[in-house]
This record gives sequence, structure tokens and C-alpha cells, in this order.
Amino acid sequence: MNQEHPLRIAIAGALGRMGGAVAITAATRPDVTVAARFDRPGATDPALMAMESALKACDVVIDFSAPAASAALATVCAGQDNPPALVIGSTGFDALQEEAIARAASRVAIVKAGNFSLGVNMLLGLVRQAAAALPAHDWDIEVFEAHHKRKIDAPSGTALMLGRAAARGRGSALTEPVSLDRNGTRTTGKIGFSVLRGGGIIGEHSVTFASENEILTLSHSARDRSLFANGALAAAVWVRAQPPGLYDMQDVLGFSRG
Repeated sequence: MNQEHPLRIAIAGALGRMGGAVAITAATRPDVTVAARFDRPGATDPALMAMESALKACDVVIDFSAPAASAALATVCAGQDNPPALVIGSTGFDALQEEAIARAASRVAIVKAGNFSLGVNMLLGLVRQAAAALPAHDWDIEVFEAHHKRKIDAPSGTALMLGRAAARGRGSALTEPVSLDRNGTRTTGKIGFSVLRGGGIIGEHSVTFASENEILTLSHSARDRSLFANGALAAAVWVRAQPPGLYDMQDVLGFSRG
């Protein structure tokens, strides 16, 4: 997209924290324009548009709402004659919601990611490499995450991504859903998860590799929601040119190639 023909985006969940961050960040970019904003049915903000009208007014929808709303939105988009592409940043999907999004991706280009941060996506690669190099019988892995007290799902989508990266490094699969029950001694090779919810924490993630004699910790701290908004906008610009399919930030950043 160039400055004469900016990408038209619609923001779903526009009244939420991330919806607001996307709108503020988009206003600083000449290649993007906010063509529509919408939220849950019954929202009274006069600046909001009905979802049906918003989908016709945009090239890409950026959605940071909630799992059920995101899955329903993907289904609606897939039913359009000329569907907009979709960027989904919600986390905490159940199996049926994941299936609905996968079905929608047969007609819609969708970027779905648990985290839109460049730093986090770099961290995923480092965690996978470390897990591959450090033998499971000597090194325990613990994923820690902290978020604000209003976050519903736990562990976070990003924590699960980090757990899956560690499991792939060890040539296995992460079993989900993950239990946070820590009673009893630690099982060799099991990837553990710890969660903190409190205050206004934007996002803290770390992966600790612990042996009897040393500890290695890889971590990432989010300082401002604009970093996620910038990533979502980069995904929106990228996905508009893609064929229908289900993508993630590793695709957007080119890490999946080769």
C-alpha cells in the first residue's frame, strides 16, 4: 500500500484497551486508515459502526475482542461475497472456536497470533534452540507469565506459544490444556507453567532452564501496548496480499520460510 491508497482497516473490539491502542497507532501511519470501528452488540458509542457495514468498508479487520467473538467474526467474514482479511489477537480459544477459525481460513486470509511482538517472536526461536541443546534429563523448563488482573485466560496465549516452542525443540508436542496444579515433585521432562495476575501489568514472559548447577533464563517485557498494535498493523498490511489461509507472525516476519 502507498500513501495515495492507504490500507483500510476496521477495528473489532474497538472499545477495549488493544482496540484503542490500534486506533492511536494507526493514526500515526500514512499507509493505514481506520475506516470503521465496531464492538459488541449494544455498545452505545456514537463513533461505532454496525459490524455488517464495517466489513464492507474495510480491506482488513483487526480483532482483539474475545475468543467467542473472534470465532464468530471469522465465520461472518467467510460468508461475505468479497471478504476482508482478518488479523486475530484474541487468545484462550477452545477446540470448537479453533475449528471455526480454521474453516473460515478456507475463504479468508487470517493472521492469528498469541503475540504480535517482534521481540517475543525472536524469543520463540531462542527458546526452541535452547530446548534442543539442553538435554531434558538434566534441565527442567518453566514458563512464567504475568499480566494485568483483568486478563481471563491462563496461561496466556504467548506462554503456550513458548511452551510449544520448547516442546518442539525437544522433538515432542505440548499437551494442552495445561494444568497449573503444582502439587508433588517435578516430573523429568515436563514443561511447567507459572502465572501471575495483578494490577496493570502489560505482559511479562520468561522461560527458565534449570539444572542442578546453573540456571538460564530468557525473557521479554512489554512496556507499552503500542508494540502489539504496531505488530498487528504490520500483519494487516502483509495479510491483505495473501491468499486464503491461516497464518501467524512467524509467516509475517518471514521466519517460517526456508
